[in-house]
Amino acid sequence: MAENQDDVRQENSDTSKQPAQAAGPEHKHRLNYKKLNATVRYAMWSVFKVAPGKLGEDRDKVAQEMRDFIASYEHEDLTIRGIYNVSGIRAEADIMIWWHAEKMEDLQEAYNRFLRTTTLGRACTGVWSQAALHRPSEFNKSHVPSFIAEEEPKRWIAVYPFVRSYDWYVMDPADRRRILADHGKMGRDYPDVRANTVPAFALGDYEWILAFEGPKLDRIVDLMHHMRYTEARLHVREEIPFFTGRRVDDIAEITDLLP
Repeated sequence: MAENQDDVRQENSDTSKQPAQAAGPEHKHRLNYKKLNATVRYAMWSVFKVAPGKLGEDRDKVAQEMRDFIASYEHEDLTIRGIYNVSGIRAEADIMIWWHAEKMEDLQEAYNRFLRTTTLGRACTGVWSQAALHRPSEFNKSHVPSFIAEEEPKRWIAVYPFVRSYDWYVMDPADRRRILADHGKMGRDYPDVRANTVPAFALGDYEWILAFEGPKLDRIVDLMHHMRYTEARLHVREEIPFFTGRRVDDIAEITDLLP
């Protein structure tokens, strides 16, 4: 997959030929790309396993604690974009939280507060957590992550890390642009799947984190398969693990199911 926002949504790398409109189909107003590209925003995806039997019998109380936890950030500069049921898709994971904030330390505080102060958090063991920092796309400044563009979250998500080949960053920029443009064209048939491609250099073992949001899981699966048939695939070193799940409207959709 491409390492910047030119991947799924790019149809023409020359932004002067594109209308200045929002990235998502639900956005009808024009976006201020200069302002969005200047935005400093850390995103973090945190995956947990819940120990069987640790939540007890009063699941209503467990769920209400989490509702209160989420509500406590409504007026803070930290957004919980979604909580996802990833159980069964991977044996070692049950829930994933996607949160973002201007300051990394705010995400660290929320992460530890969740584990320390909620019944659900105290029953959790961390499986995987990775942060990333929004930066402008290399070639097409009109393509920004859907969470930066404030698009509505989609029902399904697939999150995974990404590491480019060693020669990727030293090749002729014109070749890199061409490869990304060709790669992006493969996503034209999937406008409902929204891309979040966020740099993660120095924030872990990866270079980029990708989060694809879509209304249906099969659309994400088909997109991921379709995008394999590109030259960009020759410049991939690593892109695992994958964490895929459904965004819940209420935390009880998860806590009522867990053993």
